[in-house]
Formats: sequence, C-alpha cells, structure tokens
Amino acid sequence: MNNLLEVSRLKKYFKTPNGFLHAVDDVSFSIEQGKTLGVVGESGCGKSTLGRVILGLTDATSGSVLFDGEETVGASKKRRFQLRKDMQMIFQDPFSSLDPRMCVSELIEEPLIIYKAYADANERSRRVSELMETVGLAERLRYSYPHELDGGRRQRIGIARALALNPRFIVCDEPVSALDVSIQAQVVNMLEDFQDEMNFSYLFIAHDLSMVKHISDRVGVMYLGNMVEFAESDELYQNPLHPYTKALMAAIPIPDPDTEEQKKRIRLEGEIPSPVNPKPGCRFVTRCRYATEKCHQETPQLEELKPEHFVACHRAKELMEDHPQE
Repeated sequence: MNNLLEVSRLKKYFKTPNGFLHAVDDVSFSIEQGKTLGVVGESGCGKSTLGRVILGLTDATSGSVLFDGEETVGASKKRRFQLRKDMQMIFQDPFSSLDPRMCVSELIEEPLIIYKAYADANERSRRVSELMETVGLAERLRYSYPHELDGGRRQRIGIARALALNPRFIVCDEPVSALDVSIQAQVVNMLEDFQDEMNFSYLFIAHDLSMVKHISDRVGVMYLGNMVEFAESDELYQNPLHPYTKALMAAIPIPDPDTEEQKKRIRLEGEIPSPVNPKPGCRFVTRCRYATEKCHQETPQLEELKPEHFVACHRAKELMEDHPQE
C-alpha cells in the first residue's frame, strides 16, 4: 500500500472563555497516492478544520501528519512553505478566497511568482493560458475580475491556482457547495479527470452524501470532532454500522418516488452536546436510541468490525448481528 498521507491521533483544540473547543479530536486515517478520501458530517463537526490542520494553515494541538513519509506537524515555516507546493487547497467560497483587486491572469499567476516556478514572464503567461484552458476558462476572460464572473468560473480560477504548481495532494473543502447543481457536476467531473491524468490524491470534504459516494474511494464520517466510521465507499453506503451513519444514509433522497416513500427514515432526537470540554463517553450518546450506561462513561475507539471497515461504537458489533439489514 503506497500511502501518500498518514494522519495519526490528530487533535486541534481552540481556547474559548468557557474552556477548550475540541474541533478535531484524535482522528486517524491514511490516503493512498491517486485516491480520494471523502469526509462527511454535519456543519461544525470539524471537517474544514481537519483539512486546514493537515495543510498546516492551522497549527495542530497534537498528533502526527506524515506526507510522503515526512512529519509535517511542527515543521519550520520554511519547510511548510516548501511542502505547500505539493499540498494545495480548493476553498469553499470562491468569491471570498480570491483577491478582488486582481484579474484572472494575475490570480492564476500569483503562485507561480511566489514559488519562482518560471524565471521568464512569457513562460509564466503561457502557463497561465495552459491552466485556463485546462479548467475551461476562455482566454477572453484573462483580464476579467472576480466580481464580473459567476460562481462556477470563480471556482475554476481557484482550481487553476491549486493546480498551478503541479501538487500531489489537494484538500477540496466543499468546493461545489456554493454552486448551482448543473455546475457542481461539471466541477466534480473535472476534478475526477484531473485525478486520472495527474494521479492527485484528494481529501474531499462535503455535505452532499451522493456526491461524496460518486467521487470517493473511501469515506470517513465525522461527528463533533471524532471520526466515528471509516470504510470503502461502496461498503459504507451499503452497510453503515454506526447509528449516526445510518441516520445520514437514510436522509439521502431516492429519485424513485415509490422507493422514497417506502424508505425507512431515522429521526435524530435529543440535544447536540457542546464540543467545549466534552464529557467522557460517546459524543453521539444524547441522540442515540441504542445508548447504554457504558456509552455515557467510555469513549469508543475505532475498531475494525469487517475487513477495512472501522467503527467507533460500543454496540456496533451487537447491532450488526441483531439487525443485519437495518
């Protein structure tokens, strides 16, 4: 197995007036070269913070991030700068992530200048034209500004910037959530084509479960800073084992009205606990209909219940045997 990225026991806590907010808490996973890991979960579960910590845009509290065998947590500023050439990010909001004072060609050229990728201005200009063609931006837009473009074109600029330095790993932080549905499909298909051609590895963060299934080789489910389930994409969607994952899968709409009507819904009730100074025990305990006293007292760890299928739930094995189709 050729792992490009290995994350181990990664934590990120933010200090607040009431204590420490556990945004990312003891998360571990790996991504192989040329593969995509999808990360799903509700807003505020720590998905975006996880991506930023991996790239070093936010400092980790503790844990390890190995990129191609090299530890990046605690790396010097100079080394982080060098690593960022190989580790890029596509941001959620293309408008706020682009400098409104720069035109399209300047925005795409900026990383080439920062990393001195080309000594000659004409070579940089040719590279910008090449990138614009790659992401489907017409040459006539070269001197347009972000406010003159629609969301789809703005996001293509963000993708061109991420591709400019030929990285090996890209964090896609909800790259299509701000776009129209028709544009979303175009952008996702484009990202897949780039992966096929250039062998990128992606960490694909999203709310849209159907889209994550489409693009991901493996999927991790996060809940209040914890990774609660992790498996191959098809396996996770066909056989979710964690009660939270089951509820998420039950919420995916089915195009067939008859099937949709017959589908069993799982309603989540109860309070979402605060991520500030969380109590011992399972974070999902207040919303779980299967919770026992043990769930309130002991924090479950990821356990391999099926080949390459990991679940953090005290009762997952028991429920899997008692309700195999639920």
